[in-house]
Amino acid sequence: MILLYAQPYDISACGFYFESAEDYETKAKNNKNDCGQAVEEYEFQFIDGDDIDCALAKAWGINQADFMAYLEAVDSWDESDKYRYIIAVGECGYSHDQVADDPSSVDMTLYELSSMLDLAEQFVEDGLYGEIPENLRFYIDYEAIARDLSMDYSEITIAGTNFIFHCA
Repeated sequence: MILLYAQPYDISACGFYFESAEDYETKAKNNKNDCGQAVEEYEFQFIDGDDIDCALAKAWGINQADFMAYLEAVDSWDESDKYRYIIAVGECGYSHDQVADDPSSVDMTLYELSSMLDLAEQFVEDGLYGEIPENLRFYIDYEAIARDLSMDYSEITIAGTNFIFHCA
């Protein structure tokens, strides 16, 4: 469940909480300022919901024109799409319009790992540095590999989950 708040730009009007597009439309239609005029413009604030949906709202920049699309994305996207959107828009320089239709189409390498050191170890284990005999693995400088990887990869924590990513 998502809880948003519609804060009127009209200082003589009261805002309201809402959970869905229908809830918003009903409350907005009946919202009047102190002079009895309809309130037309609102700022939207994320109030309650999952941490990932809060991070998505921040990256999305929810506003009166597109909050319905945000609510639809919250319901229809899986966590992977949400993470990809947040990183693509917030870190990689993609615009909302480039990503909103299909976050999985973003050309990005994404690992759910706790550090660059873990990425270095995974790359060695996966054989990206060639076949390394077992007896020589004790001599590998994983910290040096991690430093090198940090030139091409970045780290971010979203909703308590750490990611290593590379945008193309």
